Amino acid sequence: MNKALVNDIPRLRRGFRFQWEPVQHCHVLLYPEGMIKLNESASEILKLVDGQRSVGAIVEHLTHQFPDMPGVDEDILTFMEVANAQFWIELG
Repeated sequence: MNKALVNDIPRLRRGFRFQWEPVQHCHVLLYPEGMIKLNESASEILKLVDGQRSVGAIVEHLTHQFPDMPGVDEDILTFMEVANAQFWIELG
């Protein structure tokens, strides 16, 4: 696991809102300029982004929730890096 990310606490960037969108039949990230449709994996991760849990705690939770999925920890870390690069979340 990437030690640099493990202790970071992710939070949605200001102006972004995570919610279920019934019309789209999926979770989305809403922001002033538009909407990002999320797949199930991204949704499961973002459900846990509350500004209090660390990346490590999110990895631990989802690893226990999905024990039969190898590599889930690396998938979460990759998602966090991409979401941060796309300015969806802040890591701190």
